[in-house]
Amino acid sequence: MNIERWSNDIILIDLLGEGIFNVDGEKWHHQRKLTSYEFSNKTLRDFSNVVSKTNAIKLAQILADQAAASNRSIDIQDLFEKATLDSTFKVIVGVELDVMCGTFEEGIRFSDSLDAARSLIAHRPVDVFWKIKRFLNIGSEALLRKFIKEVDEFVYKTLKSKIEEQVQNSSSHGDHGIQMKKSEDVLSRFLEAKQTNTKYLRDMIINLVMAGKDTTSAALSFFFYMMCKHPDIQEKIAKEVIEATQVNQNSSFDELAANVNENTLDKMQYLHAALTETLRLYPPVPADGKVCFSDDTMPDGFKVDKGDLVIYLPYAMGRMEFLWGNDAQEFRPERWLGESGRFHPESPFKFTTFQAGPRICLGKEFAYRQMKIFCMILLASYVFKLSDENEEVKYDSSLTLTFDGGLHLIATPRVIHV
Repeated sequence: MNIERWSNDIILIDLLGEGIFNVDGEKWHHQRKLTSYEFSNKTLRDFSNVVSKTNAIKLAQILADQAAASNRSIDIQDLFEKATLDSTFKVIVGVELDVMCGTFEEGIRFSDSLDAARSLIAHRPVDVFWKIKRFLNIGSEALLRKFIKEVDEFVYKTLKSKIEEQVQNSSSHGDHGIQMKKSEDVLSRFLEAKQTNTKYLRDMIINLVMAGKDTTSAALSFFFYMMCKHPDIQEKIAKEVIEATQVNQNSSFDELAANVNENTLDKMQYLHAALTETLRLYPPVPADGKVCFSDDTMPDGFKVDKGDLVIYLPYAMGRMEFLWGNDAQEFRPERWLGESGRFHPESPFKFTTFQAGPRICLGKEFAYRQMKIFCMILLASYVFKLSDENEEVKYDSSLTLTFDGGLHLIATPRVIHV
């Protein structure tokens, strides 16, 4: 199919710049090649696992301090957004934001400004006057410019510090003939490869951080919503985690996390299926589009012309009976399991949550690992239920599919029977 990304770069360029999600052609191929190499690296994967476990422990402790102790309702979506930002920023940039615990004031300001900028830029397609407002620097566009300036100030300051640190380390180790420790975060590895164009690195950071933060937090929020709606499945997953990690009633969060490793992650077949079933019904990006760059014919015979915009809807596709059967509307993780009980994937052209073809999501496996680590530690530690079973939830689908007003749950410490 002769298609490229939906050409909405003019809408997003002020925030995303010329990052991987906002360019086509040679620029995209170059970034895709570099990023693909880094994301296939074992050092980065292991580092990501450590970071995810650290932040999952923090989140579990927050629940212990704020919610479980008083049976108080908490907004789990807000916590997931902070936790995934902390994790993603640490893996990409190598800097601890700690937005979850609120210990780093500059990090909190960066997080707030990034969220505000994302929200404002998502409104551009329905604001026919946005270009005029941007030219005059008034209204929502003036606010957007302010928030992007705050985001850029933090990112460029961080870049300056990281580059100076890299130069100092190289000089110090070179003078003493000491081999440098292998870099773990993405930015440090780019700097090692002598990629020091700060605008290029700024765009790379914003693109990867936004992609990792927003989609993963949305997926986790909807997963826990489904766990509350299906307590039997919640219990089945908790049992799978407890049996694999061999934890007991007296195990600490740290002891539980220590048992989350390659072996136990591989045993989470039902958890993996339940996460995928959530993504089928509630894809973080519910709609996407591609532009045809030459005349073509689709497999069903439908003709598209050069310049045509083709929209596809993962949200609708995940609910189509002719794709998924008569029970397409049901939450049934078993549809993803083979006879042996192991996860059985579907074609990415059928299950389109992570896209397909050349633009298939680079961070797919990283996202699954991060989600599984958070789910394992939280579900082995708490039982979750909706704070109001009768409340009708509302969705917000600006750029990603989220709960409008948050997702309010009650977390109760789990009693483990051994």
